Amino acid sequence: ITPFNTKPWIETEYQGIVMENDNTVLLNPPLFALDKDAPLHYAGEICGFRVHNGPSGSGSVQFEAVVLDRSTGEGLVRSKEPLDCESQREHSFTIQAYDCGEGPDGANSKKSHKATVHVRVNDVNEFSPVFVERRYEASVPEGRLFDRIVRVEALDADCSPQYSQICFYDIITPNVPFAIDNDGNIKNTEPLDSKRQRVHTFWVTAFDCGKNRAQADAQVVVTVKPSCKPGWIGWSKRVEYTPGSGSIPLFPSLHLETCEETVWNIQATVDLQTGHIGKGCDRDSYSDRSVRRLCGAVRGEVDLLPPPSPAANWTSALPTLPSSDSSLVFSFNGSAHVAVVPSSVAAAISGDHFTLQLWMRRGGATTQPPSNQARGTRREEETIICSTVKNDDSFSHYYLSVHGCRLSLFYWPDVSAARPVKFLWKLEQVCDSEWHHLSLSVQFPSVTLYVDGVTFDPALIHDNGAIPNPAPRQRMVIGACWETEEKQKDILNNTIPEGKDTGDFIWRYVAGYRGLLSGVTVRPGSVEPHSVVECLYACREGLDFGDLETLGSGMKVHVNPSQSVLVLEGDDIESFNRAVQQVTYRNSLRFATPGVRPLKLTTSLRCFNEESCLTLRQLEGYLVVLQPDAPQISLSGVGPHLARPAPEFEGPRGVPLFPELRIVCSLSHAVNTADGWVALMSDAVAHTLDGCEVQPLGEELNPEREELLVDMDALRERGLEIINTTAYIAITGAESISVYEDVLRSVRYRLAKGSARFERRFRLSCSEMNGRYTSNELTLEVNFLHSLDSLYHPSHLLASQQQFLHPSHHSGELSGHTLPNPHRNSVVPGAATVIIMVCVGFLVVMVILGVFRIRSIHRRGEGARGAAKEGSGQWDDSALTIIVNPMESYESRMGISVDTEGEGEEDEEVVESPDDASDDQRVIIIKKEGKEGNPRRY
Repeated sequence: ITPFNTKPWIETEYQGIVMENDNTVLLNPPLFALDKDAPLHYAGEICGFRVHNGPSGSGSVQFEAVVLDRSTGEGLVRSKEPLDCESQREHSFTIQAYDCGEGPDGANSKKSHKATVHVRVNDVNEFSPVFVERRYEASVPEGRLFDRIVRVEALDADCSPQYSQICFYDIITPNVPFAIDNDGNIKNTEPLDSKRQRVHTFWVTAFDCGKNRAQADAQVVVTVKPSCKPGWIGWSKRVEYTPGSGSIPLFPSLHLETCEETVWNIQATVDLQTGHIGKGCDRDSYSDRSVRRLCGAVRGEVDLLPPPSPAANWTSALPTLPSSDSSLVFSFNGSAHVAVVPSSVAAAISGDHFTLQLWMRRGGATTQPPSNQARGTRREEETIICSTVKNDDSFSHYYLSVHGCRLSLFYWPDVSAARPVKFLWKLEQVCDSEWHHLSLSVQFPSVTLYVDGVTFDPALIHDNGAIPNPAPRQRMVIGACWETEEKQKDILNNTIPEGKDTGDFIWRYVAGYRGLLSGVTVRPGSVEPHSVVECLYACREGLDFGDLETLGSGMKVHVNPSQSVLVLEGDDIESFNRAVQQVTYRNSLRFATPGVRPLKLTTSLRCFNEESCLTLRQLEGYLVVLQPDAPQISLSGVGPHLARPAPEFEGPRGVPLFPELRIVCSLSHAVNTADGWVALMSDAVAHTLDGCEVQPLGEELNPEREELLVDMDALRERGLEIINTTAYIAITGAESISVYEDVLRSVRYRLAKGSARFERRFRLSCSEMNGRYTSNELTLEVNFLHSLDSLYHPSHLLASQQQFLHPSHHSGELSGHTLPNPHRNSVVPGAATVIIMVCVGFLVVMVILGVFRIRSIHRRGEGARGAAKEGSGQWDDSALTIIVNPMESYESRMGISVDTEGEGEEDEEVVESPDDASDDQRVIIIKKEGKEGNPRRY
């Protein structure tokens, strides 16, 4: 039984299509409303449809639905006004059906649910193509075929792809040497000749896919230019730089000629090769340690690869390479070259807070940068440093290694409890076979890496336990790591021959490093500040860009950290030419290193048609840095003679050699005058020295009898370093002149008891910038003044005999005086020894007899003078001082006069020895002490 007056039913969704030039919507499925009350009159009939707003909110306004047959419920949807596909292509709205109710008045009518209607407006080809421009112009060089000279473009306003797309273009001017493709690209079909026809003018039209032709045709004008040679114009092969000029443009008049070739990307690379620099920037000026000091780095670093010396012998077996600075470059071959740092040195670097710094170059001195293929191949891991240190009751372990283009740091905070953490960096700098400066600041669990002063963040990998714990023993190795005996069975390659440790363990070195290392230091404690790291690598010579604000739109500029490579990139020729002219060379070094710097310019062009794009050759030139104004380091205020009584040298502090030393630095510069170029000296300037050396001339110091003393506390306080040997004393470190003056004034010379000689000569010199500029050599002759008592003292007699028995081969250098032979154990043949001993003994006896004779003669003369000088005091023999002068010529040089005429209270008498005619004449000076004076000693 059908219920009375039920709701009508329609579909839930309809899809409709309507043409732009029609208003009837064709629905799928067709619109029919059904009512279960049929065939009842009224209640079973459909009286109407109602349209409601859809998502767009405009469906009820633009569309309506009407009933075509009330009994069947057929309906029709149509638009109230013409539709435009170009303004709105899709319409959505809802529709409901209503029945006729229970009677003619429509009482109690029912409505159906709402159905969604989607209507798509179909396009009609009502628009024709329109060219974007009415006139197209282009210019091409003659004699060449181009795949594209100019591109024309037309648009169609229809909304559908069929009628809005341009299907093809056509050249309507007949007999022209040009062709056009369906994309509007115009090319020449034969080489053009500017002499035969300079300008070609023709017309093109366009058709859409509905075959509608363009409303108006476009005009194309092609100008044929005479032949043009593309490339750089205004290149100067030689560029000169005067030190102190700041920044100078390298290419002030350079510009690129593309001969109207259409390019969409230009890239130029300027490469400045600073071959005079060993590694990094400014390393030809100061050593690594000096640069660290000038940058304000915290002191306390430990040099893990020091120069070989008796105190640091673990680097003596490593091969070294020459370097432009004072630091050594060590070579590692991955097999036999390993440096084992002593435990005493490694013990000072314990803790989980430290800074590791080093210079690294993979592959060695002659290795070329690897190709792309080589970079993809698998390589063995290479260990730079491997260390196990003791922290109180536990051990921590870490090692820094490289693998391909990856740098990794394994760190075990506690080898007995925690598992290691791996910090990994993927860096092109690791595998480009160039020098790079690495600074690794470890503040576990935080690790910061600086490569050439640029920060890089690591990727963290927590170890899964596959790596065994290292043996709990303190050990540090540079250039490899070690494995215990149990691990050796698993090692197949990349190993270094084993060596036995001091204990019962047998070690085998593995994962050897191949390449160069220099300046490997570790500083325990707090990490290095970023400002210090940036300063350590800051380049004061290199490429730069003049003014970034003038950089044109779309231009990019990039300079590498070492400022040796500058890359310009852009898409506009004019902007690119302006940018190239602003590339500058900058040198802010106070004393720029003179010489030639090779200069290269490489250009890469990208065109729409890569096959016919221009190819420019690489330009090569050189930059010449002229000789700068040289500093003159002058040492003065010393000597040339220093005469002191011998006992003063035998005191606990010795005698200062340079108490009044003065160091002055001035600059010389050339001035063009009427008489030509004249070198003038400027006033003294503030300066920084980096080394001074005190060297004994002749034989080396005898450590058992003489030594040079330096105030070590003052050196440590100022961060200076000292090398004290028997051949020289070298004080190094970048410091001011005043500091070096204070340190050198404290240098003292001390002798052991009874070791005094007649003279000793020293030479002092200073330098800066790794010995590039040196001072004058200041020579000091030290003379030891002896009393007669000391000369006759048995120990001194023995020393004198040794001097006569062992003459020095440097005697001609020491003003005619004899110095002890450096070979203390040398033996004279027996017969010669006896003869020499007899001669020396006879000479001593003759001297003693002569002295007694002089005393007797003097006493007789005293008696004769006593009668004539009544009332005068007796001569006090206790004040008698007898000086034996072995150098008569020395008295004349020193200006010592034996004539004391005019001294009223002092008498002198000179008595010559019987052998006064000989060259070795000795003079005995007898002086009487005055009543108010003290004895003088010369």
